[in-house]
Amino acid sequence: MSDAETTVELLRQRMAGFVAARDWQQFHSPKNLAMALAIEAAELMEHVQWLTIDESRQLAEDPSRVQPMAEELADVVCYALAMANALGIDLSDAVRDKMVKNEAKYPAAEFRGRYGPEDQGRRTS
Repeated sequence: MSDAETTVELLRQRMAGFVAARDWQQFHSPKNLAMALAIEAAELMEHVQWLTIDESRQLAEDPSRVQPMAEELADVVCYALAMANALGIDLSDAVRDKMVKNEAKYPAAEFRGRYGPEDQGRRTS
């Protein structure tokens, strides 16, 4: 099932079932899950560590390089889902709330084409 067909709830249930079948709840403390999430994010970063920005943008054209990154990204998402399950966080609500805060913090009219005051119109390539 694609993203268009899969709800966050279905992914959370799938992750919860995987964890329960292995009796891993005992290991899924918020501390351990946060650490695991950071480790998996670092493993994702390894795939782009020495690339230029332009080279990293070209990765999508090479399925043999995207597939290992997809697996690492899936690990990141799985640990995020496990964290949401462990803490009882509704991810959809959390994302919506965070986007409201981000929109207030970074108004489009002020930040369009730039990422912060320190860049002063500087573009990344």
